[in-house]
Amino acid sequence: MHYDVFNGDADGIIALLQLRLPKKKPKKEPKQETSHIEESTLITGVKRDISLLKQVDASRATSVTVLDISLEKNIDALTGLLNHNVDVFYVDHHRTGNIPQSEKLTCLLDFDANTCTSLLVNEYLQDEFATWAVAAAFGDNMQASAIALANKLGLTDAEQSLLQELGIYINYNGYGSSLDDLHFHPADLYQQLLEYANPFDLIYQQDSVFYQLKIAYLADMAKAKAAEVIFDDNNVKALQLADEPWARRVSGVFGNELANASPDKAHVVLTLNIDKSYTISLRAPLNNKQGAGELCASFPTGGGRAAAAGINVLPEEMLGDFLERVSEYYS
Repeated sequence: MHYDVFNGDADGIIALLQLRLPKKKPKKEPKQETSHIEESTLITGVKRDISLLKQVDASRATSVTVLDISLEKNIDALTGLLNHNVDVFYVDHHRTGNIPQSEKLTCLLDFDANTCTSLLVNEYLQDEFATWAVAAAFGDNMQASAIALANKLGLTDAEQSLLQELGIYINYNGYGSSLDDLHFHPADLYQQLLEYANPFDLIYQQDSVFYQLKIAYLADMAKAKAAEVIFDDNNVKALQLADEPWARRVSGVFGNELANASPDKAHVVLTLNIDKSYTISLRAPLNNKQGAGELCASFPTGGGRAAAAGINVLPEEMLGDFLERVSEYYS
């Protein structure tokens, strides 16, 4: 049995999409990542649910593809699979920790702040579905990388804007404290997108999921514009959202929008939880894309990558310390 394990955001979904869309020509791929995989068990969840590999049944698995979830956070489950002689193909751009040495493990790992999992898969597939990779990079707020690839493909400014919208909407769908907050289960969204080898065919279809997500996104973001600013200095700005499903859905994409508007400043979006703790989305300054993952990982339930990271549950009494650390780091 083959398993596809992937983050429920734009980067994870589109990385898998590129691997599973029908290929135009045969490729030399790792033995477990062959183009003839017709059926697989999908394992995914909300964007912040990254400890996904433990859901794979090692006694039944013959091969596993893992996309856009931190190797460091899944090391125990990964080691267990390798000990069961399961072939694992792992592509990611987050913190890795110690990488197991095994002939059963094939990795494409790069935590450069300007790349993402879908861009790594695009390189691996030699631009076969590069327009999808552009959408994923935009969705992961890799603006410069997305534009560079789009220009290489000769895409017009209007086409780039449409792919940017698509990436943002797919990414937006992944945020929530549970699957109930999402408009589409990430596995279902992936299955719908799999019908389109060309993302523009999806975009130009008037009744497609693109327009369903666009309407929902615009409605939620309109509410976010009234977010309360709770901290603001020369280095970081923090805004608080309510304990509501719409707020949990926009926490990440709202942070990206703020970061793009003020690229020299770090931004924190806090979503209030029912127990009065906070869910944190941190965006490093776009002109200094470093440190976000380390800052968040220094707190329980935190992690991420250099440019963007988060904390699932930050106790109220730790908020002041967190904001002071962020401000000091980017000073």
